[in-house]
Amino acid sequence: MHKYLPGSALLALAVVASPVLARAPSVTANEAATARHYASLIEGSTPRLSELTMFFTQMPKGGDLHHHYSGAIYAETYVDFVDKQGFCIDKTTYRIETDKATIAAQRAKPAAQRTCLSGAEVNADENTWRELVKRWSNKDFSNHVAIQPAPDRLFFGTFGYFGPVANDNLREGLQEIKARAIAENVGYIETMFLLSPFVANAAFDTSTRASVNDDAALGAQLRAELAALDANAAYNTSIDSFVAQINAASEGIDDERFTMRYQNYTLRLLGPSQVFSAMVSSFKAAAKGGRIVGVNIVGQESLHVSMRDYLLHMKMFRFLKTVYPDVKVAMHAGELALGEVPPEGLKFHIDSALGIAGADRIGHGLDLAHEANAPAIIKTMREKDIPVEINLTSNAFISGVAGADHPIHLYRKYGVPYVISTDDAGVTRHTLSHEYVQFASQFKPSYAEIKKASYNSIRYAFLPVAEKQRLTKQLDGRYAQFEAQVAAMATQAARAK
Repeated sequence: MHKYLPGSALLALAVVASPVLARAPSVTANEAATARHYASLIEGSTPRLSELTMFFTQMPKGGDLHHHYSGAIYAETYVDFVDKQGFCIDKTTYRIETDKATIAAQRAKPAAQRTCLSGAEVNADENTWRELVKRWSNKDFSNHVAIQPAPDRLFFGTFGYFGPVANDNLREGLQEIKARAIAENVGYIETMFLLSPFVANAAFDTSTRASVNDDAALGAQLRAELAALDANAAYNTSIDSFVAQINAASEGIDDERFTMRYQNYTLRLLGPSQVFSAMVSSFKAAAKGGRIVGVNIVGQESLHVSMRDYLLHMKMFRFLKTVYPDVKVAMHAGELALGEVPPEGLKFHIDSALGIAGADRIGHGLDLAHEANAPAIIKTMREKDIPVEINLTSNAFISGVAGADHPIHLYRKYGVPYVISTDDAGVTRHTLSHEYVQFASQFKPSYAEIKKASYNSIRYAFLPVAEKQRLTKQLDGRYAQFEAQVAAMATQAARAK
């Protein structure tokens, strides 16, 4: 754990973050023209959003490092998957019905009497479709007056609606994500893909919770459980099958335009034995190399189980990092806002993810200003070159943290590296380009800072150096083309005046 720095020490933290992967240091004429054009779009009190949207749609964006596979697919695609799998959608609950007997009985009824519809029938009825998409995403949340759940409940509840088809159409889902990325000039995605295999052990659940503050006892329990998992033939076979499933689903995704890699994850809402065994399978799978490049932990951080077991989870990560020191860890940490939990719950999440679990990247990091160790967190992230993954749209929607309240001000001011990412673009119905528009219009960074953020998404990817160099060189070429295009458009616009 880090010692708390006095408030005056914050002044010493305002330094420039580490440079991105080596690029030509000189500014070209086209880059300077692009910077001037961009500056004209954000000047004044009212940024020119339509022009910023066009600018960022065209601008190369390197990669997206905080990306959930199932949350990136749009509801329209999931409805198509319903028909592909022969399921139906209950028009009273908008849940997917998968029971074959129930579906057969529904299809035997006259159309007017059926309550379970095909995807095509849902699409054909605008009212039914609009009701469905309000439940399967956040569409229309802010522009209607119907009774509705709290934003976080709606957001996390969407996964239960499309869950029955999300993991049975992996190849098609990945291809959709790839096509959309290429269309908006994104060259790399590192997606949180699938929940790793796990097993339950009730005795372990009880003993580890009792030992969370006794490191010696907890360490012995974790070592014993790891040994038992190592000896469990069925469990290890499930890991091999899991890796094979990812490899099969991702076959053909990579090409000269686009690269995708995968994080496995555990779910913090499960019992300790399930969380730990999923962590173990995640680490084992990532240690095999190949397309799986890291591990993560997901699930709403403010729920009772997540808060109660947070320290236990961090110590599980610490233990497994000693067993698998080369496996990279990105971690949802501090995705909390004032009022979501008691004030004490805001004091330690990012700090524990760094100081105990050894996270290589921090996802969200929203509660930074409330953390007891905030100055030391800033110092650690800057000096150890640990980036934070910034997700402006989901932070605003789920937690109501936006604009002047967002800790990106602190991260930028004190030199903490950061990347701009989407989180769950299918649920919140936006794009990475939109995230850059939000960043530019709200916080008015320079073009140099915008460009650095784009390159950061390659610099901090969990990739071998050679792969980073390849993607960086590719990004150099894309920026050269983009800046030439913007410079030409700016000249044309000046002549038209």
